[in-house]
Amino acid sequence: MSNDTIIWTQGGISEVPLQRFTGRVGAIEVATVEYDGSNRLWTWWSPLAEDIWGHAQEPEAAKQAAELWLRNWLENFLPFFEAGR
Repeated sequence: MSNDTIIWTQGGISEVPLQRFTGRVGAIEVATVEYDGSNRLWTWWSPLAEDIWGHAQEPEAAKQAAELWLRNWLENFLPFFEAGR
């Protein structure tokens, strides 16, 4: 992921934007950021790891937190991918 950029797209229904963003690297969904109205926070999580999530005051901060976590988490797998080269 060090060379790939997460592309964030905003969800919507009938051209009405939702308070939800999906982050993808290529065709792979790597993170979601969604507004939690009951807590008044933006929650982020990743479908790549079931128990990883966090909160932020603003959507951009939640996206940054998700990206930082993903980059750090994927560093653990770097030796595996490099061994296959």
